[in-house]
This record gives sequence, C-alpha cells and structure tokens, in this order.
Amino acid sequence: MNDVNPLLIIGAIIVSYFLGTFPSALIVAKRGGVDVTAAGSGNPGTSNVVRLLGWKYGLVVFVADVLKGSASVAIAWFVMNTQPDPLRVSYLAYACGYAAVIGHTFPVTRKFVGGKGVATGGGVMYVLYPVMSLILCTSWFVLRKTTGKSSVASLVITIAVPVYVAIWRNDNMWELAAALGLVGMIIIRHLPNIRRLKSHEENA
Repeated sequence: MNDVNPLLIIGAIIVSYFLGTFPSALIVAKRGGVDVTAAGSGNPGTSNVVRLLGWKYGLVVFVADVLKGSASVAIAWFVMNTQPDPLRVSYLAYACGYAAVIGHTFPVTRKFVGGKGVATGGGVMYVLYPVMSLILCTSWFVLRKTTGKSSVASLVITIAVPVYVAIWRNDNMWELAAALGLVGMIIIRHLPNIRRLKSHEENA
C-alpha cells in the first residue's frame, strides 16, 4: 500500500473547508440587487434567494453550492489516486465533504454565519451515492411543491440519506455513522425552522 503524505490529506481538508466558504448566495443575490443576509429569512442559501429573487437566481446558487460539495470529494479522490484501498479513499472523501459543509455553514470569512448546508451536503452525496441523490433531488422538488415549505422538503430528504445508506451500504457500518454525522449537522442547522414549523410560523 502506498503511503500518502499526511500534509496532503490535511491540505485537502483545509482546501475543502475554504471551498465551502465560497459565498454563492451573497454574490448571486448582490447581482440581483439584494443583500440576502438582510432580507427574507436572512439565510444565505438557495431557499432565501428563491424567495427574494425567483427560481432563476436560486438555481444558480443551488448549482454552485452543490458543486462545492462535489468538488470536495473530487479533491479527496485526487489526493488519494495512488491509494489502492478504496476504504481510505472514502474516509478522506467524507472528511473533505464534512469540511465543505462546515465551511458553508460556519464560514470563518463571514464570522461563522453561513447557510444550512443542504445543497453542499447534497453535492457530497451526489458523488458518493449518485442514484440516491438523483432520487432525493427529484423528491425535494416534489415535496417543495406539495408542502410549499423548502425546510420540510430539505428535512425529509436529509433524514432519508442514512436510511438509504443503512439499506444499500449495510456492509460498511462506518459509512452509516459518517452519513448520520453529516445529516446530524444539517438537522441541527434546521432547528430554528423546526421550531417555526411547530408554531406554524415558517415561511415558504
């Protein structure tokens, strides 16, 4: 087994974090003449951009945030391309994915105030589990349309991720634990939405 320089692994995680901090929503919303952190829900994410500027602007933010997550996994695979052990590749892929989501939700460049991490986490999962991701992405749009609540759609598909991993990847229990951790981070970021849903105060 080829040894990989630990500095490369640490570097991949750090790069993934800063990749996650890229302010997609702020840049796109600014082009539309809106400060996304001061209007709507104040959340710099796809849902708030859609609420303020419409689906065209929101789609750009969504794609950009998904790409941040996908690129973090690509960085891991690039670093480990000489490593014949796919488990180690997957470990780093998850580590870089975590870093990108943390960078998106707690960006050091914006005083640790970021988005909810759904799209970036989705980008991670899209590369790791493409079939599941396509199904859940379609489900998000259906749920968003039927419930009228982006937060409900996001929470449902987020919870569905570890269920999928438990069913289809049950030979690698560490993957389930890793998926649960990632999902847990996103759900914690949605706790204010959950409280508003319970009190019927949540916006679309």
